Amino acid sequence: MKTFCGRANPTTGSMEWVEEGEDYDYHQEIARSRYADMLHDKDRNVKYYQGICAAVSRVKERGEKAIVLDIGTGTGLLSMMAASAGADFCYAIEVFKPMANAAVKIVERNGFSDKIKVINKHSTEVTVGPDGDMQCRANILVTELFDTELIGEGALPTYEHAHKYLVQEGCEAVPHRATVYVQLVESKRMWSWKKLFPVHVEAEDGEKILVPPSEMENCPGVPSVCDIQLNQMPLSDFTTLSDVVTMFSVDFSKPVQSASTYYRVQLEPVKSGKAQIVLSWWDIDMDPSGMINCTMAPYWVKPTSALQWRDHWMQCVYFLPNEEPVLQGEKLYLTACRDEYSVWYNLQKAREGENKAFEEELKADVRVESPVCRCRAHLLWNRARFGELNDHNRTHQYIRSLRKVLKKDSVCLCISDGSLLPVLAHYLGAKQFFKANHLEDKIKIIEARPELLKPSHLEDKKISVLVGEPFFTTSLLPWHNLYFWYARTAVSTHLASNVTVLPQSASLHMMIVEFQDLWRIRSPCGICEGFDVQTMDDMIKDSLNFRESKEAEPHPLWEYPCKSLSDPQEVLTFDFTKTVPQHCLSTEGSVKLLRKGKSHGAVLWMEYHLAADVSVSTGLIQMSNEKGNCEWNPHCKQAVYFFSSVIESEILSEPTAVTYAINFDTKTGEIAMDFKL
Repeated sequence: MKTFCGRANPTTGSMEWVEEGEDYDYHQEIARSRYADMLHDKDRNVKYYQGICAAVSRVKERGEKAIVLDIGTGTGLLSMMAASAGADFCYAIEVFKPMANAAVKIVERNGFSDKIKVINKHSTEVTVGPDGDMQCRANILVTELFDTELIGEGALPTYEHAHKYLVQEGCEAVPHRATVYVQLVESKRMWSWKKLFPVHVEAEDGEKILVPPSEMENCPGVPSVCDIQLNQMPLSDFTTLSDVVTMFSVDFSKPVQSASTYYRVQLEPVKSGKAQIVLSWWDIDMDPSGMINCTMAPYWVKPTSALQWRDHWMQCVYFLPNEEPVLQGEKLYLTACRDEYSVWYNLQKAREGENKAFEEELKADVRVESPVCRCRAHLLWNRARFGELNDHNRTHQYIRSLRKVLKKDSVCLCISDGSLLPVLAHYLGAKQFFKANHLEDKIKIIEARPELLKPSHLEDKKISVLVGEPFFTTSLLPWHNLYFWYARTAVSTHLASNVTVLPQSASLHMMIVEFQDLWRIRSPCGICEGFDVQTMDDMIKDSLNFRESKEAEPHPLWEYPCKSLSDPQEVLTFDFTKTVPQHCLSTEGSVKLLRKGKSHGAVLWMEYHLAADVSVSTGLIQMSNEKGNCEWNPHCKQAVYFFSSVIESEILSEPTAVTYAINFDTKTGEIAMDFKL
């Protein structure tokens, strides 16, 4: 059987399917998995253990044998907790084959092979009976099938099936219930991730305002949740308009319905403002009494309790279909609709004096079909891209640069995905604009790849100004946007001899950092709640060594605080005024460490030099020198290269410098790197 993996190709700007060898064995999925993060989640593990012990005790007190079904067992941790709590037998189900194999080894290593049977199947394929996978139905159901949205990984249909076919009626469930909470807020920052704001351009003939088309203005967007580390969102970036309210809860010990439905709560704003965003999170009670509780509540909701850092469960940002002005104390109805895998929200105002009739009308008006993007912008741009296009400072840098290079008779070609540059350039006076990829008479959209561009596409004119942000939707790592350089090379024959290229060049920058928490996702666990999970650590390490450890991975660092241990350093430059060279670009050197701390890894990002004194950074925006705290571009993901000392959990004496070797392969557009402490 062949395995095909999607990989971004920076030389073509497209996602390509790469055929992997038979030994591939899902190394990328294992290496980049969040298992380490879950095993480091002390709060989750302790609460699960307490809940499982309590459930086993309740069953034993009734004089029954404790038979456990653990769906999505992963490492087998929860099954081992049940076995050590006195369960008579556990069925541990894991559909991902490499993980199921690891679970068998971990169970054996911890001496539970006689009490735990690992079943490598999807739970819906498991059979019960004398010749089945399970001898009998279980009376304790243990699962960890949740994502940030609670239901996004298919928890509801899985529970629904388990109650019908795999567990006894009235079974114990760990967790026992989940509750979803919401809070209505106004936030220009978060709203800028959904809507395109007007852009003001000072042109020679007065101010021009670039206004998004009405179909974009009125588009409900896409239903997919925006999951982020809300604990990194400062209070100055949003205004709470309501108290925290319970939206709905699910009791996992009873049959669960996965069919589409809706829930409604009445709200009274505690402050007047513009209702734009619903912030949401959940908690789980591990026992029926709710004494053992694990919560995802953000810092302003439970300011006194110590926050457990975790990356596998965060908080949700939902965008209302439209901004709704609300008044303090007025009556509102917030509706949550859901299907099997996702949730979306609507807000309606109550009408005075016709409550009963209005209630009935509201019921009839609920549309449980999920919202569909009609303007196509939400399909092209992700949330961070909307934020980037709405960043006035960034737009101003491009306007400043375009002003410097545009003349009345400029013929421009823009190579970028879904960019506003053509419209800005037109307002700033470019005579004719060709856009590779509404001013129909002024801006011509060429639906051709750069290498297939013909003189007829350009009406036999030569390009005098070539522009790009550059931004391409397929880019995963910062340097993938160097596709602009490859495209520039492909259109060389169409460029005037004195062509201006904007940006004129780019540079790759690097800095050594200590992460507050992000290091945990790559750090081995060893012993978790008394159980030896070394096999999992070894499996992740082997997968990282297979290929991934030589690669950086993308992370939005505004969500993951770190402090710099070195100064930022420019390591490679790319000259867009020339074509891509045939030879590789390489550099090596060393970085001096200026602050004490654990060197977890290197952060890399791109800077684009638009004009003589104008640059935009996709990474570091500013750094406070004393402590080395960093502020990162919030619209881009930066590249993080974790050092092997994190992966192997070595305790190193304080290094004073880090040596590096970085190689940009111009044939593949990929960057290989190596660091030594």
